[in-house]
Amino acid sequence: MDLLLLGAGMGVAGGLFPSPLHMIALAQVALKRRALALLVLVGAPLVVDGALLLVTFFFYQYIPHNIAHDVAYLGGAIVLAFGAYSLAQARGKSQEEMARSGALTYTSVSVGVLAEATAPGTWVYWLTVAGPIIEEGRRNGYWRVAPFFAGSLAGYYGAAIVSVWLMAWGAGLHKKFKQRLFLFANLLLVVLGISYVVRAYLGR
Repeated sequence: MDLLLLGAGMGVAGGLFPSPLHMIALAQVALKRRALALLVLVGAPLVVDGALLLVTFFFYQYIPHNIAHDVAYLGGAIVLAFGAYSLAQARGKSQEEMARSGALTYTSVSVGVLAEATAPGTWVYWLTVAGPIIEEGRRNGYWRVAPFFAGSLAGYYGAAIVSVWLMAWGAGLHKKFKQRLFLFANLLLVVLGISYVVRAYLGR
C-alpha cells in the first residue's frame, strides 16, 4: 500500500506539473484536435517510459547519473525549435488551416515523443526513483514493487489529462483568450525550451 500511494502521489505531481507535453497537447486542443492531444499526452509517455523501463531494468548499473543534465540541452533545443516552428506556421493562417496541416500534425506527435525522451525530469525519475525500486524488486520480488508503477501510471495520466482539460476549459471561459490559446501554448513551449538549456548550463 505504501508503494502504491507513493507511486500515485509522484504520478499526480508529474501529471500536474506543466511540461512540453502539456503545452503541445493544449495547442492541439486549441485546434480542436482532441484525439491528437490525447495521443501526445498519453501515447508519448507510454512509448518513452516503456523503453526506459527496459533500459533501466537491464542496464541500470551502467547508465551515467549525469545523463539528466546532458539531455537537458537536447531537450531544450527540441522544445524551443518546435515552439518557434509552430509559431512560424501559424503566421497569416486561420486555426482551420492549421488544423488541416499534415506537417504540423506529424511534427506534433514526433516532437511529443522526443520532448518526453529528452526531458531531464524523465531521466531523473528513472535513475533516482524508479531504478532503485526496480533493483528492490529484483531482490525481493517484482510483485512487491508493481503497485508503485501501477499507482504512478494511474496518477500521472489522470492528472495530466485533467490538468490539460482544466486549462482548455479555463481558456473557454474567455473568448479572446481561447482564440489565442495556440499562441499561448507555443510561447510557453519556447520558454520551457530556454529554461531547460539555462538550467543545464547553470548546473554544469
